[in-house]
Amino acid sequence: MPQFIFAYHGGKTPESEEEGAKVMQAWKDWMGAMGDSLKVPGAPVGLSKTVSAGGVADNGGANPLSGYSVVEASDQDAACEMAKGCPMVADGSGSVEVAEIIDMEM
Repeated sequence: MPQFIFAYHGGKTPESEEEGAKVMQAWKDWMGAMGDSLKVPGAPVGLSKTVSAGGVADNGGANPLSGYSVVEASDQDAACEMAKGCPMVADGSGSVEVAEIIDMEM
């Protein structure tokens, strides 16, 4: 079955410990609901740098990545349905890019 990367963009930093606990529980609930389809829970990421032929920029790019996960699904539409449950999507603070991971046999 194909695997897909969820690239998270956006989100917001909780303003209190209580809010942080609530947000963390939402992520745990969503990831738990995916069961065995969640292959790599992933993690949040820090500010990125963009490397190009012109050099290195510290701006994080046009749409900075805030985290990632890897899931298994029958197809991209099924993976997108799974991504709709992401807490950042549900609360409107972010988005999820869904891309198939192409197996490159060497």
